[in-house]
Amino acid sequence: MKMKIALVFVILAAGFNTSNAQFLKNLENKAGIPASGGSFTPDEAGQAIKEALTKGITHGVDLVSVTDGYFKNPKIKIPFPPDAQKVENGLRSIGLGNKVDQAIESFNHAAENAAKAATNIFINAIKQLNINDAVSLVNNQQQDAATQFLKRTTTDQLVAAFKPSIKDALDKAGATKYWSDIMTEYNKIPFHAKVETDLPEYVTRKAIDGLFIMVAQEEAKIRKDPAAQTSALLKKVFGNAKF
Repeated sequence: MKMKIALVFVILAAGFNTSNAQFLKNLENKAGIPASGGSFTPDEAGQAIKEALTKGITHGVDLVSVTDGYFKNPKIKIPFPPDAQKVENGLRSIGLGNKVDQAIESFNHAAENAAKAATNIFINAIKQLNINDAVSLVNNQQQDAATQFLKRTTTDQLVAAFKPSIKDALDKAGATKYWSDIMTEYNKIPFHAKVETDLPEYVTRKAIDGLFIMVAQEEAKIRKDPAAQTSALLKKVFGNAKF
């Protein structure tokens, strides 16, 4: 009789241990934290997100802040403003396409010249990110989840901080003069409505959009390519994330 009771306790204990382990695992999964064995904490996830974004912006700025970094990259090249498309078409139709081309090139060179000033602006914004969403961002199936989160939450602040640098770069690149010349020529064409484009605002937003594209590319590499996980923290967090 005692032997049977002891056997029942052994069986119950084994069942409890199995259920308990599964229960803990379910809790970890619901929290977005991998099961033990290479797991990471929310704080580590937050640090990894910030490190990945910082690495992405640093590398992205290095790529675009050189001559033709924007102009010869079709993914981020800044075109003529959409609300001024009729200006471009009108000038090209009367043989002044070279003026349009000069303006477009000057927009892009202004973005290239100003891009270096974006590094600290972006990094300061990255430091302010709340880590409450860090685990979900790390485990998000979207390969640019952290970049899109940063874009949604900081774009307006970045525009306000970056715009003075862009305005100065537009002046130095001759873009302001090219734009003025273009509008002068366009206004000579009869029966056309006046175009009101805030050039510094437009180029600033397009330049920042381009930088986010570069950051997103870097984030995607870090998520899926172990070779891009260049620190122990990145390897620990992104190597164990549930993609």
